[in-house]
Amino acid sequence: MTYPVVPPPPDDPWGVPTTPVPVPHQPPPAPGPVIVQIGDLGVTSTVVHTPAGDIPLAGSSWTVNDYWHHQSKIPTWAILAAIFGFCVLTVFSLLFLLAKTTVTTGTVQITVTNGTRQYVSRISITDQSQLTAIHQQINYVRSLAAL
Repeated sequence: MTYPVVPPPPDDPWGVPTTPVPVPHQPPPAPGPVIVQIGDLGVTSTVVHTPAGDIPLAGSSWTVNDYWHHQSKIPTWAILAAIFGFCVLTVFSLLFLLAKTTVTTGTVQITVTNGTRQYVSRISITDQSQLTAIHQQINYVRSLAAL
């Protein structure tokens, strides 16, 4: 039975080795082009690019929460009509201030989770069509993550 040859111990065990150990450097494969861009999330065929780093797409779970805020305000035209009409019809021009419009604003919170990695993105929206488009994009990404 033969034993492997053990190299002799170095003269200084805390010294710097004289011959550097070569480390093979292989760059990771390129993830490909961005398929879907949702706010600050870029989704490729294999990863999700976030400002905090990349998250693997396969097996990721996606959650969407929408938060709406309805605000009632007096439109600009009613304020101008009340000011200019005050010179002509003092009391009746104040009735323009009773006109109200409802302004809807909100944010959509998108959470992507894969294992221990999680990222939350918030997108401001002002219209129901924007919310519908974001939900459609998230459903498409969910189908990609299931592949």
